[in-house]
Amino acid sequence: MSLTLRTISREQHLAYIQSLPSASNMQVPAWADVKTEWRSEGLGWFDDRTGELVGTGLVLYRQLPKIKRYLAYLPEGPVINWYAPNLHEWLEPMLAHLKEQGAFSVKMGPPVVIRRWEANSIKAGIQNPDVKRLRDIEADFIEPRAFEVRDKLRRMGWQQGEDGGAGFGDVQPRYVFQVPLANRSLEEVHKNFNQLWRRNIKKAEKAGVEVVQGGYEDFDEWQRLYEITAVRDHFRPRPKEYFQRMWKVLNAEDPNRMRLYFARHNGVNLSAATMLIVGGHVWYSYGASDNIGREVRPSNAMQWRMLRDAYALGATVYDLRGISDTLDETDHLFGLIQFKVGTGGQAAEYLGEWDFPLNKLLHKALDIYMSRR
Repeated sequence: MSLTLRTISREQHLAYIQSLPSASNMQVPAWADVKTEWRSEGLGWFDDRTGELVGTGLVLYRQLPKIKRYLAYLPEGPVINWYAPNLHEWLEPMLAHLKEQGAFSVKMGPPVVIRRWEANSIKAGIQNPDVKRLRDIEADFIEPRAFEVRDKLRRMGWQQGEDGGAGFGDVQPRYVFQVPLANRSLEEVHKNFNQLWRRNIKKAEKAGVEVVQGGYEDFDEWQRLYEITAVRDHFRPRPKEYFQRMWKVLNAEDPNRMRLYFARHNGVNLSAATMLIVGGHVWYSYGASDNIGREVRPSNAMQWRMLRDAYALGATVYDLRGISDTLDETDHLFGLIQFKVGTGGQAAEYLGEWDFPLNKLLHKALDIYMSRR
């Protein structure tokens, strides 16, 4: 297939995304409106023979301080046929175009899963003192084509980002936790939860915890819980305006793109979460909880409701987003994987983020600048 790459309109971009079973929420046109500190562009790959649009990419451009050169970033994209035998014919025109736009470096995150581990394999790994990381466990599923993609990228001169990722902007997680929903009944999904999760869901029901959907007017309450979480977990919270903007622009593009949930007990909100929906892929995106009321298990109740809602929407996967690959119980990130493993889903490893230095000197300068921050 011979291809032509050019800038496309938002309408073309959105229509293409809507024609797919799913794509990352960071590759929909409205994501550009969430990231206001970046300039953006929609790219389209066209089949020369038919003139048909066969791939898209949302590019975010961040300017370097003081000079008119940019980092070009395609978070969890582009949305192309990654297994195409002629992968270089997709990526080379993209690099040429981005260079013309003033990019000194390109960062992308191929949405390609390389390995998966079932919850039971991870549990066995946690109990084995010799196992410290996910990689130490034999994967239950390996995608051989993903290794081919990795090798092709290396041969083209792409460099794999560090696990923590480099570059400024939001680095996307390499490891995520997902609950597959396709061809499964809700009963099966529930049965796959571990005993503690099932017990906690029951406990919340008994205590009268109710889970409700919120709206734009509820972001003050969201922010209250989110800031409590930030203090407890030692991270810098995003401002309320970020979430309000996210809600406005994503739901303007598709009225069912973003949802807000609260778990409350005796009229008091104890936990909250945002959910994002693109086709058959549903993400638990941000979570927040109070320091009180944990004994009534609001977070378990809320996740179970969100998962059931995702199922009712016809989702094929409920994605609990990032985990660390650590299985070391003394690591502060261990609790995250432990909580998510309880859902009986799978850990998935993506190919990670990749960089292409178009200007090696500026790319190196950026790396040094980032390492000092």
